[in-house]
Amino acid sequence: MRHKDFGVWNTYTWDSCYHHCRRFGLGLASLGLQRGDRVIVVGDNDPQWYWAEYASLSLGAIIAGLFVDSLPSEMKYIVEQCEAAFVIAKDQEQVDKILSITADIPSIKKIIYWEEKGMWSYDNPILISWEEVEELGEKYGEEHPGFFEESIENGKGSDYAVFMYTSGTASLPKGAMHSHKTLLSCGKCVITVFPWAYEDSYVSIIPPGYVGDQMFGVTGLLLAAPTVNFPEEPETATENIREVAPQFLMLGPRQWASFASMVMARMLDSSGLKKFIYNLFRPVGCKKVDYELQGKKLGLLWRFLLWVGHWLVFRPVLDKLGMIGLRFGISAGGPLAPDTFRFFRSIGVPIVQVYAFTELVMASAHMQSDPVDSETVGRVAPGSEVRISEENEVLVRSAGLFLGYYKSPEKTQEARGDGWFHSKDAGHLDDEGRLIYWDRVADLLQLQDGTTFPPQLIEGKLKFSPYILDCMVLGKNRDNVAAIIAIDFALCAKWAEDNHLAYTTFVDLAQKNEVIELVKKEIESVNRSLPGPQKIKRFVNLYKEFDADEAELTRTGKLRRAYMEERYKDLIDVIYSGGDKYYTEAPVVYRDGRSGVIRTELMVNTLNLEN
Repeated sequence: MRHKDFGVWNTYTWDSCYHHCRRFGLGLASLGLQRGDRVIVVGDNDPQWYWAEYASLSLGAIIAGLFVDSLPSEMKYIVEQCEAAFVIAKDQEQVDKILSITADIPSIKKIIYWEEKGMWSYDNPILISWEEVEELGEKYGEEHPGFFEESIENGKGSDYAVFMYTSGTASLPKGAMHSHKTLLSCGKCVITVFPWAYEDSYVSIIPPGYVGDQMFGVTGLLLAAPTVNFPEEPETATENIREVAPQFLMLGPRQWASFASMVMARMLDSSGLKKFIYNLFRPVGCKKVDYELQGKKLGLLWRFLLWVGHWLVFRPVLDKLGMIGLRFGISAGGPLAPDTFRFFRSIGVPIVQVYAFTELVMASAHMQSDPVDSETVGRVAPGSEVRISEENEVLVRSAGLFLGYYKSPEKTQEARGDGWFHSKDAGHLDDEGRLIYWDRVADLLQLQDGTTFPPQLIEGKLKFSPYILDCMVLGKNRDNVAAIIAIDFALCAKWAEDNHLAYTTFVDLAQKNEVIELVKKEIESVNRSLPGPQKIKRFVNLYKEFDADEAELTRTGKLRRAYMEERYKDLIDVIYSGGDKYYTEAPVVYRDGRSGVIRTELMVNTLNLEN
């Protein structure tokens, strides 16, 4: 492992990792951890996260992870639901949130923290530092020689190992129970599809409690022995990726779209010469992707232009992104917008899609031997079976299938009662056996005339714009498609400054006529790629970003569509009634905990669909 701390990359060998896990595990045993106890871990991607999991699993405990930006109420639900005995938290922020709920959760024996900054004045007896636990473990090991190794030997493949909580898109999060056997089965499938070597590097960015890092990081490290790199801070992840230049990088669709927007934003801010060269050779990269998608080879002239473009444009961009040595740029956690896929392929990033679940890990993926493909989510993964129900629902079966939802037999029966996992996703298999993902069954929308359209696909196209951070596509049982837009404040603000446009706040900037026209042009560009009935007719620039803290998004960034439709019902009614203005008084909660009210007038805008 490698972890950047205070500007220095610290390296941990297998030997040092083992000793940390052993001492920490024995320390947990001395504090009363029993086989089958649940242990919660919450914190940034650090070596301690992995060590805490390995140590707990070695003693027969079960791990569950929390997202660092979870609210105390969200933490309370999971900690209480799984009856956690121990909580291992990174820092003061996470400790404070856990302390605020411990009075209502008697199962918690200890809260362990691994970063001591800000913790010196705390004297709550429930708290203990990581170092103190390791010291207890050293002493416990001397008094109980062989205990740690015996605990490992007493473990079975069928033992529960991890409860992976779903994102809770449509309901409360559910704890998908995985055993050591299912985790290893899924991990072996992953490294079969994406072969790792000892010399390879992987950057751990996806939250470790999420299925992606559980497979590529926690399990992949044990099975394939690559180097796992941990960023110094979440805010420095982009810079740290460049320093590492990994061979493997796994991100969610939103993060890939963010990288694409960052490149386009920097090009907008670059010199005239750089813009000219970029705009000159970008079509060459797009031509290459077009040929790849058609299964054709470039001619001699195009290959020469691509070679020139690589050295003048694409290679420097890849170097800035830290993707110059990338063998697999993996997108998982939702459908990747075709425009984002094409963009990365055009500059030389070997991006592939994985169709995965918390309950199963990987059902399909783009294989190395397959042609470049932006329309599907790849072939069925080794060891898995996929079939499509009469209702077009994707059903999956695999040795890595989860064992059930913790304390939820009814949901378990509904999800896998017949041996097949009912994904609640709509899709179909093409003639080549590749899976084409449509959308969530519940999210496929129908216009009033019966026309079906996939909102996620349109939203992905819109978010490819550097000026649109997020959006929600509307149209269920309506006459036409519309959209609520959350602008990218930083990039729109930069555009406003470049164009000498004065503004005061996010609210003010979003409603400026010039910004509305800017967003309108981006939507018109998307409309040109959509069939007639799916074109967006009306839109509104919202007064803020979508926020997980306000339950508009899940912690993995997925839209809570049903909640949003209810929350913005009055605005949606105005959009479809033909009104051109909507006055709102909306409560907001600031990051320091203060609450307030935003009073503003939103402009409802109409596009000319005949152009």
